[in-house]
Amino acid sequence: MAAARDARGPAQDVNKNAANEQRLLWNQENVRDVAESVGISALSDEALRTVSQDVEYRIGQVLVESLRFMRLAKRTTMTVQDVSQALRVLDVEPLYGYDSSRPLKYGEANLGSQALFYIEDEEMEFEKLINFSLPKIPRDATFTRHWLAVEGVQPASTSNPTTAELRSQDLLPKGLGANPALAALSGQDNPNFKPAVKHVVSQELVLYFEKIQAALMDESPDVEVQRLREAALESVSSEPSIHQLVPYFVNFISTQVTHHLDDIFVLRQMMELTNALIENDQLFLAPYASPLCAPVLTCMLGRKIGSDNGAAALKEQYQLRELAASLVGHLARKYSDTNKILRPKLVRTCLKNFLNPSMPPSVWFGAIHGLISAGGVDVVKILLLRNLKEFETTMLAPLQQKTDMLSVHESRAVLGAIMKAIHLLEAEGTAAEGMNGYSSENEASQIKAFVGDIIGDRIVQLGNHKLNQTILDANNFY
Repeated sequence: MAAARDARGPAQDVNKNAANEQRLLWNQENVRDVAESVGISALSDEALRTVSQDVEYRIGQVLVESLRFMRLAKRTTMTVQDVSQALRVLDVEPLYGYDSSRPLKYGEANLGSQALFYIEDEEMEFEKLINFSLPKIPRDATFTRHWLAVEGVQPASTSNPTTAELRSQDLLPKGLGANPALAALSGQDNPNFKPAVKHVVSQELVLYFEKIQAALMDESPDVEVQRLREAALESVSSEPSIHQLVPYFVNFISTQVTHHLDDIFVLRQMMELTNALIENDQLFLAPYASPLCAPVLTCMLGRKIGSDNGAAALKEQYQLRELAASLVGHLARKYSDTNKILRPKLVRTCLKNFLNPSMPPSVWFGAIHGLISAGGVDVVKILLLRNLKEFETTMLAPLQQKTDMLSVHESRAVLGAIMKAIHLLEAEGTAAEGMNGYSSENEASQIKAFVGDIIGDRIVQLGNHKLNQTILDANNFY
């Protein structure tokens, strides 16, 4: 048996060697020819085989990289550029003189037992070549200036639209629902204008949007309906795949706020939906910060919100304004980095309504809360405190002179909002001589001269010496 095993051993080794030799796809004679061309005549069979294996591996590596470039280009045919890019990626000097803009034709020449392939070049007559017409000279790059508007007036030029075109654009419907790309899911279609590119939304997202609408707009006091409403808001605040519905949600909020200013329930649900959108960190809301601020400011600074009168209805209205003010602050803090003018614009709007005597007290209440949320301590110290005396003289004092219950509630609410803003300054108070719980007559007179008698009495009654010093420091800020 040992003899039989020894007899089979050499035969198996020969077969293995033959199998290994057949695995090579690259012709070893080509390697020998290249070696002889560079002066290497004595190349052993082992070295020849090793070099052939390396050549075959390198060619396979180049082909694999070339296939990657071909697939990235969404093509099924490999081009010379793919091979050139693959060589550049592999840190190999690319091949020069090859162009794939025209199809390559290969010819075959027989040299003994081997076949030699070459690229067939088209033969052209020299006389025909020199008589070809020259290409056109390209134009030089030029620059021209064009004024879109000069001091707000658009000049009459060929690049600007004519007066007739501007008049036809003015006749197009504007406002909410004018753009069907945004109002498609809100049921508002505009036949006079169609977008150039249709926004395609999947059927699942359309169904999701409709379910969210139905859940939020259901005013039933049923417990299951309330749970469904909470689940809908929770889904909007956490679902990462609803980014395509963001413009539709923004348009839906604007539409409902505009058409339901007399319905506190709808307005509150729209503010809750706005808060859910802001809380969703997966959504990119930076481009929609300004459009979202418009309905929120409407709920915070609207002249008339809700249709009912009385203390209970007034309480709901003021709670809605506080919620809207908190959303204004959230928008100002979250998107002020991408929109530099957002926070100053919100603060300016709130201050303008706060100092407007023609506004009702509820608007003053919302404006004060908006200044607190959007501006913080700095706005209270620099803008609010310095305007309190004028506000008290022209608006707060006449309001307190009224004796009806509604005016009394409104006066208390406005004064409470002012005191809430002043309490923010307690954190800014620095250690000073004196004790809390006591305000000297000199401090009291200075505070009343600065902020007014009504508000000054409330501040002095707090007996907070540090707060008093902070308020007086704000008086000497400039």
